[in-house]
Amino acid sequence: MKVLIIGLGNFGASLATKLTLAGHEVIGVDSDMQRVEHVKEEITSAIEADCTDELALKRLPIFSVDVVVVAIGSEVGASILITAMLKQFGVKRIISRSLSDIHQTVLEAIGVKEIIHPEQDAATHLAEKMEMQNVIASINLYEGHNIVEVPILPNYAGKTLNDINFRKNFHLNILLLLRNKHWTNIMGIKRVKKALENVNPDTILEKDDILVVFGKVADIKRYMKNFNSIEDEDIS
Repeated sequence: MKVLIIGLGNFGASLATKLTLAGHEVIGVDSDMQRVEHVKEEITSAIEADCTDELALKRLPIFSVDVVVVAIGSEVGASILITAMLKQFGVKRIISRSLSDIHQTVLEAIGVKEIIHPEQDAATHLAEKMEMQNVIASINLYEGHNIVEVPILPNYAGKTLNDINFRKNFHLNILLLLRNKHWTNIMGIKRVKKALENVNPDTILEKDDILVVFGKVADIKRYMKNFNSIEDEDIS
């Protein structure tokens, strides 16, 4: 996927870096040269440009990418202006960052379908992680059910999924497995990332594996209590 990210502040730069590490082609743009310099070695391409200038915006490859993300985090006016121009130019897919309820209302009025709230999302995820220690990521579904990423218990390494009988012991369904994969990105930089692996009863678990599981929050918490027990044993 080709992505153009406008705004390389904390959120925009982090998003650009993570997408690049995942193997996507990412072009980052900011009017601040220091921000451009900060990420230029980490992403496919970094450009200094004032995107509130119509001509400067048109010079960017806005029609040759799959999505344009307006990630500006401080200037609401600039965010709205740039988003409005992208809509006027006919850019097919735009994702815009909202900084307030009013900002979101304006973006919706412009016709933006995909609006993100990084601060709110981060707060939600932090609250979930604080409530369920050791949970890596979580997606709320319905009526107390979640999809979460959880590490395997240390004593599971070397065992098969059939051996640990996860569903019977914890009433959770394993959907996928995340496993370390060594690779080189499009810039030739060696990286390690978690790659999705399909699972079956004979899959042998490795030390740093992460399970993507689905189930009731109560059952997820029950599984996570095992880590608290291990930590208490280590302290003693």
